[in-house]
Amino acid sequence: MKIQFSKKEIAPLFVIFLMAIAALSLFKAPCTPQQLPTHWNAGGVVDGYSSKNFALFFFPAITLALYLLMTFLPLIDPLRKNYKQFSIAYFLIRFALVLFFAFLYFYTLWAGIYGTPKINYLIIPLISFLFIVLGLVMPKIKKNYFVGIRTPWTLQSEEVWQKTHKFAGKSFVAMGILTFLTIFLKEKMFSLFMAIVLVGAFAPMVYSYYIYRKLKLFNK
Repeated sequence: MKIQFSKKEIAPLFVIFLMAIAALSLFKAPCTPQQLPTHWNAGGVVDGYSSKNFALFFFPAITLALYLLMTFLPLIDPLRKNYKQFSIAYFLIRFALVLFFAFLYFYTLWAGIYGTPKINYLIIPLISFLFIVLGLVMPKIKKNYFVGIRTPWTLQSEEVWQKTHKFAGKSFVAMGILTFLTIFLKEKMFSLFMAIVLVGAFAPMVYSYYIYRKLKLFNK
């Protein structure tokens, strides 16, 4: 399998380019503080800072590295031929991750220079957006070793893989909607958010085992 960069790759690479331009521009700007926020506690309040150099260049670097890693991972996947069957879905996953890190990066810069409300009101909608994107593309993902619900039972059976990813698609969309709604629950926001994520993430794994056992019993 050869990696071919199509025109659609321009969009995520352009976003990363904008991040790099912002980093270079603010590096010399007098308005940029020597320390920028890079960590927030469960309440969404800043509790950790990093040097200007680290804060400016870390996110663009890690975003580019992640995007390139996910671009070239199919080359080492024994099931790499299957990626052609869900190339659009795989691209959307990579692009969504780039957008996630870009929004988080620009928020960090804005927070460091101007000060902003608690990060929960940004990070939760961003994660909810990721869940919904994953949910929408999940049923289109074909069997592979790097993306999707990769349990011993899904990798063992094509039918279990397909049924699990259809279920996971619904689970992740629901998880995205429910996690977004937690921003309206101030004190219980974080605990409810984590509970929804844990249930939503583990449900497809449990379902894959259930389907596998059901099919094995049926085949007997």
